[in-house]
Amino acid sequence: MEQVVFESVSYGAVCQNCGAQLECQGTQVLVGGRLRWDVEAKCSACGWAAAVCGGMVPAERRDQMLAEHGPARLYVSSPAASVVAIMRMLRAELGVDLTTAKAVARRVMTGDYAGTLPEMEHLARKLRECGITATAKRP
Repeated sequence: MEQVVFESVSYGAVCQNCGAQLECQGTQVLVGGRLRWDVEAKCSACGWAAAVCGGMVPAERRDQMLAEHGPARLYVSSPAASVVAIMRMLRAELGVDLTTAKAVARRVMTGDYAGTLPEMEHLARKLRECGITATAKRP
């Protein structure tokens, strides 16, 4: 069984109930082979609380995670790693076109492709499923 990988950030928002400041905790998690974004929010003024699970991480929160935790990089260490296999996986997982997949594959091969730790671990696992030795880590 593979380990759950996650990163979290705290941020404020406006309470929908009373207009006061909400305390929010957002977590990007890789579990069961899927990336998801979970948020818990609580208003200290009126007690309103909510939890929203699933979905995609908002760009602003992703940027915040990268700023707070630093980017993780995807490394391929298979000496005979097939660029075609990497491109195929990237197209399937990222939903990109062939030209973009080729450019991203080059960045993966040089250790220059970065994102949040859960995102990079997700891609590393997909590459390992294809028989390519890959790891996700912070430099």
